[in-house]
Amino acid sequence: MEEKNKMVGMPVSRIDGILKVTGKADYSVDHPVTNVAHAMIFKSTIAAGKIRDIDTAAAEKAPGVLAVITHKNAPKLNEKGGIRGGAMLQSPVIEFYGQHIGLVVAETFEQARHAARLIKVDYEEASPRTHFEKLSKEAVTPKDKERADVKRGDVKAALANAEYKVEEVYETPMEHHHPMEPHATIAEWKGDHVTLYNSAQIVSGAQNAAASTLNLKPEQVRIVSPYLGGGFGSKGGQWANLVLTAVAAKMVNRPVQLALTRHQMFNSVGLRQRNHQKVSLAATKDGKLTALAHETTTHCAIDNEFVEPCGDCSKVMYEVPNSLISYRVVPMHIILPTYTRGPGKSTGSFALESAMDELAYKLKMDPIEFRIKNEPERDPTSGKPWSSRTTVQCLQEGAKAFGWEKRKPEPRQNQQGNYLIGYGVACGTYPAHQRPSSALVKLDRKGNEVTATVELAAADLGTGTYTILAQTAADALGLPMNRITVKIGDSDLPPAAGSVGSVGATSYANVVNDACIKITDELMAKSGKQFFTRPTAAQLMLSEKVTEFQTRADSKELEGADEYSSHSFNANFAEVRVDMYTGMVRVDRFLAVTGAGKILNPKTANSQVIGGVAWGIGMALSEESVVDPRWGNFVTRSLADYHVPSNLDIGTMEAIFIREEDKHSNRLGIKGLGEVGIVGVSAAVANAVFNATGKRIRELPITPDKLI
Repeated sequence: MEEKNKMVGMPVSRIDGILKVTGKADYSVDHPVTNVAHAMIFKSTIAAGKIRDIDTAAAEKAPGVLAVITHKNAPKLNEKGGIRGGAMLQSPVIEFYGQHIGLVVAETFEQARHAARLIKVDYEEASPRTHFEKLSKEAVTPKDKERADVKRGDVKAALANAEYKVEEVYETPMEHHHPMEPHATIAEWKGDHVTLYNSAQIVSGAQNAAASTLNLKPEQVRIVSPYLGGGFGSKGGQWANLVLTAVAAKMVNRPVQLALTRHQMFNSVGLRQRNHQKVSLAATKDGKLTALAHETTTHCAIDNEFVEPCGDCSKVMYEVPNSLISYRVVPMHIILPTYTRGPGKSTGSFALESAMDELAYKLKMDPIEFRIKNEPERDPTSGKPWSSRTTVQCLQEGAKAFGWEKRKPEPRQNQQGNYLIGYGVACGTYPAHQRPSSALVKLDRKGNEVTATVELAAADLGTGTYTILAQTAADALGLPMNRITVKIGDSDLPPAAGSVGSVGATSYANVVNDACIKITDELMAKSGKQFFTRPTAAQLMLSEKVTEFQTRADSKELEGADEYSSHSFNANFAEVRVDMYTGMVRVDRFLAVTGAGKILNPKTANSQVIGGVAWGIGMALSEESVVDPRWGNFVTRSLADYHVPSNLDIGTMEAIFIREEDKHSNRLGIKGLGEVGIVGVSAAVANAVFNATGKRIRELPITPDKLI
């Protein structure tokens, strides 16, 4: 295609949009499977101990009930098969409040729910470890070697001799994912093969985990996941509900559907853990950083470890000769934490970027100037050159677009009626990687019309994967987008990376582009002709009168890519309005400026960033999962208690993308946006609140009681 007709880089509307708004897109429980029974999980009402006995007699006699499954009659599963969080009915031991302890299968959802309420459980209770403040004193070094202490220079001496320093503790609470589509599965067996219609951010990962746990071969398990109603990391790994649905279907010998309720989401599919982060910064009077220590204390499950990397931003954001990144973790009777959007970076950036703002204020320096002064030429931890880095450009372009010059350096200097107005800035980063993926491209000619089908086991979280792959294939094949069909979300297709960790767009688009180049090369070779101008695959299908042709490509990270440090970077600007009398905070304006390599589709990219900003504002002002330490249960059990931002909570939001060419990270120079969009957002809001009020809030969320 001529450059002027290129589709990549154009703000194309989602090709699957009509299917979604008309209800024709099949999510997990929408697939047309006949004779489906319904399952309902029932859960423990203690956090620690074991089950003495379960009385299921009344439930088994209830109308419509087909089976009641507990640890007494559940089949033996491989608990090391890759399913996260345990809770697979393999033992009477209870390790957290809300652990799955049984499953009722009935003709209807209502019958299953009713029968689950008839079950009586006799427990032998133990004292639960659920009080984080008390237990944090027992925290130990994580087993995971990736969370070992990382030291450079002598932080202790640098802090002791510092001219200016900040040493503060920043707290981020537990959060939950809450995608619009809760986790749900339909399981259908045919002989010893099972099809699982299920939301999966990593299709092949779900297939392998389910197969291993069910003691099957991967080819005996098919995952079908064409559409996901969000996931934010909770659908990256798979949880017990997936395999329990398969177990139930096998036991009743018919398809079974299991959909978690919103209440059950709180203790079924992980969470973002609570983090106690001590950040110590030191600088000379002219603003050069001399020391940075980022020490995180957090929690994990009683029998399994997960520690999100809160210190990752502190490793790479600023040039500092003396640094320490450390983690300490305490096991608790709480469900296993897991990846949550911007894992570690969104929480860690709140601590780091708040501390940077505090130190800039002490130095009487503009916080943008302070950050630019400490810009590293290379990755401070690895010493590798950047594949590209846009932090300074993001800050400078953002300052101009936002009107940063109107900011008053001293707090409480900008008042409008009953409101105090404040400006805040914060930066963020997220690593960029390409993961191994495969794709199949099929070309078909009927008369003078050539069409293409692109197939790979990719995932679309709702972020526009279908569309960007159609755009990529259209350009690479020389076809209009309406002649491209994209098939993804099925483990029967060539394996691909997951839609996690901002690797989806990079991995999928590169392998599709590689497959299109390969099929063009193969058609040229097949023709036996020499071409002075490289033809497109579509032109070759016509000129050589080929009716059908296909090829597969297998792609991985570019050779030499690991010699560079590759990241997306951003700068976030917030304007807040704080009511002087009620302490209510509103974000009136927010600007996110991002450098993320080639932007495949500005329209879907803008949506990605706006979504990340909305969650970051929720993280800053309202989102918090609260545990009652006496029992270990969540007192926030629904969206009435767990407050996510609504349209009325969000002011004007704008996203700007820096034009960036990165030739080192991957062939197309893509870096990913899904994660970095939330990183630094909560810190920008918190810094703006300080600028407005003069009160530094170091514990999220920033609720009115903390400001009055």
